[in-house]
Amino acid sequence: MEPYENVISQCRAMFPRLALGRLLPSRSRRPHVCPASIRTFSQAKFSPPRPHGKSFIHRSELKQAKRIVVKLGSAVVTRGDECGLALGRLASIVEQVAMLQNQGREMMIVTSGAVAFGKQRLRHEILLSQSVRQALHSGQNQLKDMSVPVLEARACAAAGQSGLMALYEAMFTQYSICTAQILVTNLDFHDEQKRRNLNSTLHELLRMNIVPIINTNDAVVPPPVPSSDLQGVNVISIKDNDSLAARLAVEMKVDLLIALSDVQGLYDRPPGVDDAKLIDIFYPGDQQSITYGTKSRVGIGGMEAKVKAALWALQGGTSVIIANGTDPKVTGHVITDIVEGKKVGTFFSEVKPAGPTVEQQAEMARHAGRSLASLLPEQRTEIICCLAELLTEKKDEILTANKRDMEMATSSGRFSQALINRLSLSSSKLNSLAIGLRQLAVSSRDSVGRVLRKTRVANNLDLEQITVPIGVLLVIFESRPDCLPQVAALAIASGNALLLKGGKEASNTNKILHQLTQEALSVHGVSDAVQLVSTREEVEDLCRLDTMIDLIIPRGSSQLVRDIQRAAKGVPVLGHSEGVCHVYVDSEAAIDKAIDVVRDSKCDYPAACNAMETVLIHRDLLRTPVFDQIIDMLRTEQVKIHAGPRFASYLTFSPSEVKSLRTEYGDLECCMEVVDSLQDAVDHIHRYGSSHTDVIVTENEETAEQFLQQVDSACVFWNCSSRFADGYRFGLGAEVGISTARIHARGPVGLEGLLTTKWVLRGEGHTVADFSEQGSMKYLHENIPLPQGVFS
Repeated sequence: MEPYENVISQCRAMFPRLALGRLLPSRSRRPHVCPASIRTFSQAKFSPPRPHGKSFIHRSELKQAKRIVVKLGSAVVTRGDECGLALGRLASIVEQVAMLQNQGREMMIVTSGAVAFGKQRLRHEILLSQSVRQALHSGQNQLKDMSVPVLEARACAAAGQSGLMALYEAMFTQYSICTAQILVTNLDFHDEQKRRNLNSTLHELLRMNIVPIINTNDAVVPPPVPSSDLQGVNVISIKDNDSLAARLAVEMKVDLLIALSDVQGLYDRPPGVDDAKLIDIFYPGDQQSITYGTKSRVGIGGMEAKVKAALWALQGGTSVIIANGTDPKVTGHVITDIVEGKKVGTFFSEVKPAGPTVEQQAEMARHAGRSLASLLPEQRTEIICCLAELLTEKKDEILTANKRDMEMATSSGRFSQALINRLSLSSSKLNSLAIGLRQLAVSSRDSVGRVLRKTRVANNLDLEQITVPIGVLLVIFESRPDCLPQVAALAIASGNALLLKGGKEASNTNKILHQLTQEALSVHGVSDAVQLVSTREEVEDLCRLDTMIDLIIPRGSSQLVRDIQRAAKGVPVLGHSEGVCHVYVDSEAAIDKAIDVVRDSKCDYPAACNAMETVLIHRDLLRTPVFDQIIDMLRTEQVKIHAGPRFASYLTFSPSEVKSLRTEYGDLECCMEVVDSLQDAVDHIHRYGSSHTDVIVTENEETAEQFLQQVDSACVFWNCSSRFADGYRFGLGAEVGISTARIHARGPVGLEGLLTTKWVLRGEGHTVADFSEQGSMKYLHENIPLPQGVFS
């Protein structure tokens, strides 16, 4: 089977619905053309097109890109052996391009691969020819070793162009999209008549919803030679597909050029070098800070050529991103991720932001955090007390900023009442915050550097386990600006650096609270230890900073927490996704206690994660005064009741039946369900709860103890409100959140949850060889008692 037919077979295997007898359409078969009327702007999933001439400033604006060029480098299209195409990779790229085309965008592809495809085909032909000749001359079936001569690139291109195009056509046909091949040379751009013809052809193809597949005509172009191109908007010679894609992008007034290569993007030095850093955003003035390495294993360009072409296109009004098209982890969605504005590859921008990037903020925070951790406990205490004083001194300014946020959130109509309630600050809240910070300042003196255990390993060889900060924390929170000083104070007390990302709805309040935090930190010269991320960073992008962030702590809705847990693959997340808290009213519950606990658990602050969402009633209490008074109280408090399946079955006319027993309402709503026994209640909690906080109301101590032992939640209470599940109420001073995880920290996470440990061994030239069979020393492993408050 010759290589051309082999590719057809592979293509059929990838696309089982492919009904083409051959990859190229027969003359009798008319290609399907989607009329332009099918694709209207009203159906498009992006904003109306903008006037061309200015590139996008932020990644988030890339969603508006209508006309897009995808440039596929040789390393992306070809296999690792440089002979043949990477069919699976190419198929995933075609799928993404087709998806964007069907959204109403105008897609064009600048592709390499003809030389590799032709090399595969010609090599097969040469080997076949040699084997036939050898068999005729020798008359034997055994063939000698055959060598393949060096194949000339132009001949390979000529042999491979038709097969490459046929492959693209077969793949795009699966998505009802037609393609057209355009082969160009330098003359097609420098000859005015040819340039106009090319421009007209491409516009007509785009109008008919056809994807142009463009390549340099490598069968006739001369070998690349150094030239003085890339000196201005009107002079760029087509010497490789990078310069072709740039010239085409400017010529066709393209919104976005995506250049896919075999590296993640642009690095400040060759990617294989130690400490090489991927550049998130590259500005024209940053060229001198880049050290380029060698070009890729295939192709004639290299990163320097890509950067020059990208800057030339940027100057012409086209946004550019260089990204990895070969990584199997991202190839299947790299193009769509870029268009969605996600942080992928290197984004070229003409406008440099006034402030530091989030990566720079993380570096600044880590550096200042180390200084913060080295301060004396009394100095960290002084900073926290200073912040507490500022919260009361600047109360009016804080409340004014908060009022502005409240008014904007209310008028926008985009936020629920529960979220607006979380956004609100008051004088009493600020006073409680200040009290909590002072409490934390006193209790945190013995935190960082505390010796947990001390062991005499051998004579003059002592081992200590001491508490140390985790490193750099990233706290992402929605609404609730009171979270900022709480978390900042805990980070300061534990010696951790901190990145804060608040919601836009609280931007004014967060800004002034962060300013006050930095003012307090400046008392001891560590103001950079707490950073507020104010750039347009997506939460998902922040979660990918696994080399800069040590722990992520989400504070907000269950959806936010789930999104962060899903996105943060390389960084641990401390938190809970939901707060489905239960109150179980036992058959031996005191009526007054039951009413008070249920009322406070649900009505004190319904939007809190520790508010009751389900009340479980023992079956024996139905149609008793206890049950009737609980129902009356909930109605008086205007709590909407949703009946669980069993509860509904007992009633002739029941409240609306619950849609899910795992619902976190966050409002004056709750589920009511009936259980037969204590074990039934425990089983229900384990099945439908979120391991947050669960309560039993009973006068039977034995029943209560069984509940406290059996329920596997972070907080389990007896005869008290679920609202007590809070760091301040537990005496922790403040909390960064409540964790339902089983590793590291659980329940309200205060100071202790933000510390880890390290081991310190002090010796006098000891070696492991000293303790071998022939050695002179023996292990003692004696625990040394520690006086209270011992520090390393």
